[in-house]
Amino acid sequence: MIIFRVVGPFKVRRSHESGGRIIADENVREFWQSYGKYADYRGCYVFGRRAGKGFTPGYVGKATKGLKQEIFTPDKLNKYQKFLIQRKKGAPIFFFVLAPVRKGKANLKQIMKVEKYLVNLGVTANPKLVNQHYTKPERWGIRGLIRGGQGKVARGIGDFRQMMGVTF
Repeated sequence: MIIFRVVGPFKVRRSHESGGRIIADENVREFWQSYGKYADYRGCYVFGRRAGKGFTPGYVGKATKGLKQEIFTPDKLNKYQKFLIQRKKGAPIFFFVLAPVRKGKANLKQIMKVEKYLVNLGVTANPKLVNQHYTKPERWGIRGLIRGGQGKVARGIGDFRQMMGVTF
């Protein structure tokens, strides 16, 4: 079994010249100066926004060559910008979901499975997720577990979560 680990959130500064609306080259350099130890890791990442006490996912991606090579490409910056324009408030952030470091090739199949799972979680949390693949929303939910709506949950849901190995 391959166990990925989550690190973050990592704040991404925006350019002051643009009124704080875009992520410029100097912001990317500053980001990697702060978080360069993750540059060569492979795995997945979630770009989002922190506003108040909460987070909203905006884009989920995979990095099979290394995070530094993949997360700030021009097409990704364009996708992040689409997400950031939806709301003016909130600081852009990243969470990294890192594959374990091993000799040899990365397990690309597992990284793809994790990406698909994270996209599905992201669409549940934010139906306007920028991703276009794997985003067909599920038409079912389980109250108190996933896509269950708001309101009071059944008394036994905590025990059910424990039995099924679902932790929050």
